[in-house]
Formats: sequence, C-alpha cells, structure tokens
Amino acid sequence: MTIAVKTYPKLKKQSYITVRQKLQSGDILLCSGSALLSKMIQKGTRSVWSHVGFIIRLDVIDRVMVLESVESAGVRTVPLSHYVRDYKATGKAYPGRVYIARHRDFAQKVNAKRMNKLSQFAVDLFGYPYDKDEIVRITARIGLSLFGFKKSDVKRDREYICSEYAWECYNAVGIRIPYNKSGFIAPADFAGDKGVRLIARIV
Repeated sequence: MTIAVKTYPKLKKQSYITVRQKLQSGDILLCSGSALLSKMIQKGTRSVWSHVGFIIRLDVIDRVMVLESVESAGVRTVPLSHYVRDYKATGKAYPGRVYIARHRDFAQKVNAKRMNKLSQFAVDLFGYPYDKDEIVRITARIGLSLFGFKKSDVKRDREYICSEYAWECYNAVGIRIPYNKSGFIAPADFAGDKGVRLIARIV
C-alpha cells in the first residue's frame, strides 16, 4: 500500500501481538505525533508525519527494538512495545499514530552480513545528540525555497534529527531515500518514497 503524505492512511489498528510476529529488521517506524515539536515538523514539511525510526529484531532475547533519535535523549533504542503501552514510562501509548512500513529493497539488498553492518553502524551512533539546530535550518530552507533560492549543500555534523539518523543507517547498506527539493530529509520523505509500503498500524 502506497503511503499518503498529507493524509492519514486508511488502515485500522491491529494488536501489537499480531503485528509483532511479522516484523522484520529494517522495517520503518512512522509516527504522527501531537506534541509541539511534532506539529512544527508536520507544518514545516506539509505532511502528517513527524517522526521516523527503524526496527531491529533481537530474537535471542525476544525483543523488537526501535532505533531512533529523539529530542529528549538523542540517538537511542527502546522496545517497540513501549510505543504501544508505556511511552516515556507514562503507562500510556504514544500520543499520536504509529505505523510500520517496509522498503522493498531491504530484503533484496540486505543479507546477514550487511544487516550486521547496519546494526553496528546504528549502535555506534548511540548517545549522539539530537540536532535541534537542524529544525531551525529546515524552517529557513523551506522559507528560502518559497522565494526561489537554491537548496544548500547537505552538511554533515555529529548531531541527528530522527530522519537524518534513519537516513544514515539505511545509506550505510546502500538504500537511499532521496533528500527533498528543499535540501533536507524528513519523515515525510521516508513515507513518500516509492519503494516504501505500509505494513500495519499499531497505535
């Protein structure tokens, strides 16, 4: 199912237990949040999407983990189940909508060796800070693009917003989500990629 960017997908929620069984390492977590920063991202990118991460299965300890970068903690990992029933230790689900998607090239391009490379690359970035300044730069680039200015070159630093972190990890194994015309990568760019298909809604 192709994922809409400006409207919510018409997909009913499924139980976490049902969805958990069919999840694969590399699957994409797409969120539409209700917090202030989420609303800023949605408005700035003209989409319903405010957050993106990806999944790694750790079957040896019976856990499905989300790898992501969040404003409060930087690059981190948490069990996917936290999004469903204990987000930020509140005893409640994530305040918004949570979907799982899959990139068609992941199964074709990522074997066990490359999955190991992805995992190592992703874990090596744990603890890196969230790039709060990038939100400001994104807003500025959106404004400039409206007046016909060309996008600036993408500059790498050691801080990551959620979509930058997911992009870097996917890029490490040869899967490239194109940057948008304003010169940044956002959750909406993952949702809007032609290779990405919706799997389920869990919140």
